Amino acid sequence: MRMVFGLVLVVGLALAGFAVFMAQSYIGTTQAALERERAARVKMGPTVEVFVVNKPVEFGHVLTPEDVQKIYWPKSALPETAFTDQALLFPGDGSKQRTIVRSMEKFEPLLATKVTEPGEDAGLTTRLARGMRAFAIKVDVSSGVSGFVRPGDRIDVYWTGSTQGLSIDGMATGEMTKLIESGVTVAAVDQTSNADRAASNTIARTVTVEATPQQVARLAQAQATGRLALSLVGTGDETEAAATDVDKRGLLGIAEATPEVIVEKKVCSIKKRSGVEVVEIPIPCTN
Repeated sequence: MRMVFGLVLVVGLALAGFAVFMAQSYIGTTQAALERERAARVKMGPTVEVFVVNKPVEFGHVLTPEDVQKIYWPKSALPETAFTDQALLFPGDGSKQRTIVRSMEKFEPLLATKVTEPGEDAGLTTRLARGMRAFAIKVDVSSGVSGFVRPGDRIDVYWTGSTQGLSIDGMATGEMTKLIESGVTVAAVDQTSNADRAASNTIARTVTVEATPQQVARLAQAQATGRLALSLVGTGDETEAAATDVDKRGLLGIAEATPEVIVEKKVCSIKKRSGVEVVEIPIPCTN
């Protein structure tokens, strides 16, 4: 009986020790996780709740409260125009709704630059920056980069026309090509300002660019006096295109002809009287 009691006591002590060990291990693991979380929170800093879309939305989608949710976002990395107040995102009684002007992915923060003002239509004017204007350039399959231009792309604009009758640095004039605008942003292709919807197999007839009033004046004059061609700029390419003037001579590598200088030969003579006549006799010039 004593042996059984002793055996039970030993087993009980072993189980109790194992339970204490497991409890200490669990507590240690929990404390370590809490410490890591505290360290991450300290490193991340204060957070705020911001509104994000809870599904992918495209250009022209009318925003509703069912399309958004709140998530925590680091306050130090909060975009300036992010929405944190539902009363600002959906003002009033909800009769004037906002419209998406740029395609957004799930959990992307809602910014004032990606939606219209309440009740405003998502037209081309919503895509223009302050002080900028929209100008349409007529294009075809060759001048429009075979239809690869999309809203949001950047392009260089070249002018080809005749300079006949104009004096350019005293050189002979003719038809020439010149870079007139570099790195202008495409706002729309035909009647579409959404890059996703603009992707099609049809060739555009017009490409609308975002330009300053001075650039609009240059483009209008260029389109009225010659032909315009577009050159697509690569994504992330920040290099400035150098000013380029090319005519037929430059294209073929023909140097400008130098006018021949004709030097008049000096003639020296003396006059000699012979009777009543005066005779002019040529002689070598001494100076």
